[in-house]
Amino acid sequence: MEGGEKVPSKEEILKKLTPLQYHVTQEKGTERPFTGEFDKTFDEGTYSCIVCGQYLFSSNTKYDSGCGWPAFNDVLEKGRIKLLPDTSGVGGNLLLLIANPGRIRTEVQCSRCSAHLGHVFEDGPKPTGKRYCINSASINFLPGKDA
Repeated sequence: MEGGEKVPSKEEILKKLTPLQYHVTQEKGTERPFTGEFDKTFDEGTYSCIVCGQYLFSSNTKYDSGCGWPAFNDVLEKGRIKLLPDTSGVGGNLLLLIANPGRIRTEVQCSRCSAHLGHVFEDGPKPTGKRYCINSASINFLPGKDA
């Protein structure tokens, strides 16, 4: 059964998460590359949102992209994530944005609780061509058969 039907309150989130998990999921932070718990995990199982428990990714779509974060080429179901433009790389500078449109990334959030998970890029393997680059600090791993 999928956990976390209720989105936790800010107080519950503060109690539940480590400082790094809070920074990543609530403040749109990023863990350092190659330091995350699940970067090199390739066991069979399901990855869920650390905040609300919603199932997000399957080990069947996880691969070693060499980027330093867990990488997936698909999500369990499209409705489980939200994709949003992330212009933080241009610092809100409209002229820099116009001059460097490639600096806009696509943020990946949990659709249930809006936790920041990471970013998606268009340089992944077939069949999707996607690389969901996800912070280990934003997910849990549930070993065993995929959900």
